[in-house]
Amino acid sequence: MIDDNSQDQSPSKGGLSEREQRDAVRNRYASIAQTEPQSGCCESSSASATTCSDDSDTLGVDSQRLGYTADDITAVGEGADLGLGCGNPTAIASLEAGHTVLDLGAGGGFDCFLAAQEVGKTGHVIGVDMTPEMVELARENVEKNDARNVEFRLGEIEHLPVADETIDVIISNCVINLSPDKSQVFREAHRVLHPGGRLAISDVVMTAEIPEDLRTDPESVSGCVAGAATINELESLLDDAGFEAVTVEPKDDSHEFIREWSDEHDLADYIVSATIEGRKPV
Repeated sequence: MIDDNSQDQSPSKGGLSEREQRDAVRNRYASIAQTEPQSGCCESSSASATTCSDDSDTLGVDSQRLGYTADDITAVGEGADLGLGCGNPTAIASLEAGHTVLDLGAGGGFDCFLAAQEVGKTGHVIGVDMTPEMVELARENVEKNDARNVEFRLGEIEHLPVADETIDVIISNCVINLSPDKSQVFREAHRVLHPGGRLAISDVVMTAEIPEDLRTDPESVSGCVAGAATINELESLLDDAGFEAVTVEPKDDSHEFIREWSDEHDLADYIVSATIEGRKPV
């Protein structure tokens, strides 16, 4: 973990300092971990009512809209699917038995438990999250799912508590947009992957300039909106970090659920869900 006193205090692209961004994200997800599941990685500003549901009965429907199957949803015990993603990274990860998988920003552990079923008893899944309350919740879910090949570690995705070249596949679901230092995230991802290891990420990307009132709103930053990067920016960051075979593919059908993230703004005018893939050279 970084010493907060040493973090960059200058404003980032989003108009907030790195500390302000981290605090906004940590506070929001700590609150979510201690309350009812939400449906969608949505803006939840007190200044604008959102259509995010807190009804757990609707969560399965919302998760299917993100790309999960009915079998995915029923395969994981209650309490892990918090409905906070914007896609299904396990669907593009091509996981195999024996793989070691790392989930960046694991939340309640839903994607970790799905990955654990793919890699089997000979595989291993590590979830990293910077919010203590989320890590505590995820560890409780390990017991509920009897997932002995899954563990959760407290840490920041910019400074992973993971050894060099120990990971086969990195997954992440609507988390990297929350980071104020995405270049460092991808450098760390490159460091921990085996040669030939892969990224399989679902996240939001920016398709048009985000309005000033959203870019400077802590709730928008922590709600998977203001921190989105463009496709060109992501491709450049991944290339600079040393990845090859980089692809960033927008999902046009995500406009429907993104529009439901806010009543005050049509967020589909500015962001879209995308799959982000890359490989560490052999």
